Amino acid sequence: MLDLKFVVANAEAVKQNCRNRNVSPDVIEDVDRAVALEGERRSLLQTVEEIHRRQNEVAQATGREREPQKRSALIEEGKRLKSEVADLEERLRRLEAELTQRLRRVPNLTHPDAPLGLNEDDSREIRRVGTPRTFDFKPKDHVELGKDLDLIDFETAGKVSGNGFYFLKNDAVLLDLALQQFAIRKLIEAGFTPIVTPDLARNNILEGIGFTPRGVETQVYSIEDTELSLIGTAEITLGGMHADEVMAEHDLPVKYVGLSHCFRTEAGAAGRASRGLYRVHQFTKVEMFAFCTPEASSAIHAEMLAIEEDLFAALGIPFRVLDICSGDLGGPAFRKFDLEAWMPGRGMHGEYGEVTSASDCTDYQSRRLNIRYRPSGQKGTRFVHTLNGTAIALSRALIVILENYQRSDGRIDVPEVLRPYVGKDVIG
Repeated sequence: MLDLKFVVANAEAVKQNCRNRNVSPDVIEDVDRAVALEGERRSLLQTVEEIHRRQNEVAQATGREREPQKRSALIEEGKRLKSEVADLEERLRRLEAELTQRLRRVPNLTHPDAPLGLNEDDSREIRRVGTPRTFDFKPKDHVELGKDLDLIDFETAGKVSGNGFYFLKNDAVLLDLALQQFAIRKLIEAGFTPIVTPDLARNNILEGIGFTPRGVETQVYSIEDTELSLIGTAEITLGGMHADEVMAEHDLPVKYVGLSHCFRTEAGAAGRASRGLYRVHQFTKVEMFAFCTPEASSAIHAEMLAIEEDLFAALGIPFRVLDICSGDLGGPAFRKFDLEAWMPGRGMHGEYGEVTSASDCTDYQSRRLNIRYRPSGQKGTRFVHTLNGTAIALSRALIVILENYQRSDGRIDVPEVLRPYVGKDVIG
């Protein structure tokens, strides 16, 4: 969340940022309410501190007083002050809880270079890498290829788990595992520490990262009668690893590459663009996450984007890079870049579809999770900056490999960089 002092001092700018990010009007009302609550909090806190000061005076005077009548009056005043301050402190706790709740709904600030806009159509294309393949036959989409080669089974998964799930079979399993190995080894070479994370996290960790674990707006599965939810991304578990910790500046940056299953309730959107593996309830993902000083934040964001580009360039997949507009950023992100890979089976003649994103969340998540660092040679602590980026979302990576590497005879070439892991050159 944003710094309260900043919100109070820059309320109009914060509200305009909310409008630019296309949030609901009641969030803008939260800004005004937060400013009002902070005024009440300061006044109430001053009153409480004044009562505590008087309590100390009364306690000292009671200890010195020898006259029974005066001593009795002081004791009665002490009792009255104790009751009065208890009521005020409870009111203060309720007020601070509401203030925090209101602030948590306000999105992060927006990078001044991010394009202004309401939805994904307003994002800015930065560059294109690679040229989409021209086929001398009618290409199939990954659903057809998966069925023809017995690689993906949606029907049986629908019977077992419901719509939005799938079984990977035969060489698709080898390809999935190959992509995991390929991505993780590349990230280890880049200085990231490999982590296999839990698939569940406490709800306060989800909220700290910026997810809503319960309610109509949630996109995650909650576990009944517990304070746990299935994670939608390893960003949640990796970010929560250092909650309520103070890190040393000389240990930063800390960079993790996490492997986890991901669970989303959002599957089932209508249209061919969401067909098959593109939008599912469960998938595996290799995720980058970093903790750093504010000064290093921008450089690490650029590093994550470069890694994503290197991975898909090495796989031989054409892609484009987008600078995501303000209205499509999501609450925690200060700036976000997406990679959209070429999917020959999407649309009438092929289209780009999102495969990765890289977000700089500044200190928005670390304030919520209370993750700080101690600057060398300085007093006090500062909030770290957090960043996250998709290395490989396996379900979507499978789409682009199957569709881009299909052959006229119905088989599929294995990208050269994956052949040592798959153990063969051709699938089917």
